Amino acid sequence: MKILLAIDDSKFSEAAVKSLAGQFRPQDTEVRVLHVVEPTAISEPPQMARGYYPELEDQLPHGHEVVDRVAKTLSSAGFRVTTSVATGDARSVILDDAEEWHADLIVLGSHGRKGLGRFFLGSVSEAVAHHARCSVQIVRIPS
Repeated sequence: MKILLAIDDSKFSEAAVKSLAGQFRPQDTEVRVLHVVEPTAISEPPQMARGYYPELEDQLPHGHEVVDRVAKTLSSAGFRVTTSVATGDARSVILDDAEEWHADLIVLGSHGRKGLGRFFLGSVSEAVAHHARCSVQIVRIPS
């Protein structure tokens, strides 16, 4: 089974990692750990090429630290792990990566935002669940 694990550096992603490790047998599972660094602008200027975000270059090392830490945890549990750090809109990057990699399942945590926070920031997990061509597991933390 090929699982795309989409993470950020939050307790919600930690819950997704624990859920994945507890549910799947390592010998049958290949995990791709993906972290997306998003631009802070609501929309990008139309003249900007997709994926061109020079202002995010300083955030990429932290992204690599995050995926390396999770990869180490999953590798020590016996999973075959690859990592990826990308820039762009998290929803689109996750969906595109899952399709290109031929993922069987996408696992991600939910921040559980409501109200204005959800309106302005959107729900990555909801968008992924609605548009993915494979199964999606959304891990929630009880409130």
